[in-house]
Amino acid sequence: MVQISYIETPLGIAKISGDSNGITSVSITQEPTGKLTTETPTSLQGASTQLKAYFEGQRSGFDLKLNPSGTEFQKKVWNELLNIPFGKTVTYLDIAKRLGDPKCIRAAASANGKNPLWIIVPCHRVIGSDGSLTGYAGGLWRKKWLLDHENPVKQQSLF
Repeated sequence: MVQISYIETPLGIAKISGDSNGITSVSITQEPTGKLTTETPTSLQGASTQLKAYFEGQRSGFDLKLNPSGTEFQKKVWNELLNIPFGKTVTYLDIAKRLGDPKCIRAAASANGKNPLWIIVPCHRVIGSDGSLTGYAGGLWRKKWLLDHENPVKQQSLF
């Protein structure tokens, strides 16, 4: 049986879903469809704890059992996204090349956009070939926030 947990993040309410077979989805919303979780189901505790640590700047990666639903191609793309280091970005073309076929760029971009594991599978680290922040299901302002959060060089204010 799929269990659900909600946690507060700086970007909104994160909904974590999964069971003993792994985390099936993590998504962001402004309003939870239920109350914020006071007791996290055992199968979701690791994800909840690790996501909180990520947002507190204490974690740069995740060690979780994942079980997303998708096509074989989508899963291949999502597995490739897991290889993007914290604080780094790649382009959609880079992902297509890593998959062995630069011509699959549109399919790779589409699979990237269907990633059900927000932040854990770092689709936010994929940018346009010109360096632009392109397409992000959670909104471009969230993508920018996540990339700034992961940037090892923090911009200092002059005033």
